Amino acid sequence: MVTRRYIVSGRVQGVGFRWFVDREARIIGLVGWVRNNPDGNVEVLASGTEEQLANLRKRLKEGPRASRVDEVIEEDASDEVVKSKSFQIEGAW
Repeated sequence: MVTRRYIVSGRVQGVGFRWFVDREARIIGLVGWVRNNPDGNVEVLASGTEEQLANLRKRLKEGPRASRVDEVIEEDASDEVVKSKSFQIEGAW
């Protein structure tokens, strides 16, 4: 299992982006979470195989119909422990 953090910027809050990520991550079979950050970005922490994470990154770049994704920053987060056994939406900040 590999863990990565993604920071997604653009028009990604107030457009159903977290619910989109939650659905896509569950379909792909990832564990982790998605949340809005105070700076207007969406943050994702996900664990899975390299292939699963590549699929998630592709979907993050697309986003839901009402969104506009300007950038997806990907960071290794292998030092982070994902405690959940599923994927979830975290606080609304």
